[in-house]
Amino acid sequence: MRIPRIHVDHDLRPGREVLLPDQAGEHVARVLRLERGAPLILFNGDGYEFDAALASLAKHAVTAEVGQKRVVERESPLTLTLAQAIARGERMDWVLQKATELGVARIVPIVTERTEVKLDAERAERRMAHWRGVIASACEQCGRTHLPELEAPQAMDRWLATLVSTPALRLALLPEGDASLRQFPQMENGAILAVGPEGGFTANDVALLTQAGFHGLRLGPRILRTETAGVAALAALQAMFGDF
Repeated sequence: MRIPRIHVDHDLRPGREVLLPDQAGEHVARVLRLERGAPLILFNGDGYEFDAALASLAKHAVTAEVGQKRVVERESPLTLTLAQAIARGERMDWVLQKATELGVARIVPIVTERTEVKLDAERAERRMAHWRGVIASACEQCGRTHLPELEAPQAMDRWLATLVSTPALRLALLPEGDASLRQFPQMENGAILAVGPEGGFTANDVALLTQAGFHGLRLGPRILRTETAGVAALAALQAMFGDF
């Protein structure tokens, strides 16, 4: 059986006993029915994996004893940022999950003119906590030891203003775009990929992106849904310039 791999938000040191997150503890104790001493792999996002063993299985608290650590490098040599217009519910979760599996380094949820999801400060905080959990779970599954950086939701124009000195290639997915990935011979400084909401970017959005130096990227003759477009483009970028 595959050894369970669990993200924990703790300082991990050999010999230390740590409390597993509630969902992970429930999974190993009630679903997998593991017993004391069963092997685990723990990580906290600092680039290391730690061998561990189940230490206690109380009803509401499952702990593990941390063992030896090792450096594990599974990050892509291509530094990718995904700026994704916020999608509803599970669609956004799916994008975050797949983007993490595809090796993005940074994710920026953006609000465009056609973004339907409206987040006040309280809702944004709850969504951020939920999204971090989605990203951590994806890292557990795909083997990454670094979690992608998740920025707070922000208006697209404010985000664009922060990119003044960023040397990465700037790409915006546009059905009317005239750029192809094949025209770029290399991406030494990585890439920033902007993906619009259902309904696409408005003319004002496109004008802002163009002024910020974004190329309009077209992925074939078919129009893709927002939750498909970014994932398809990320996979193509990794295949052409990354570690696929």
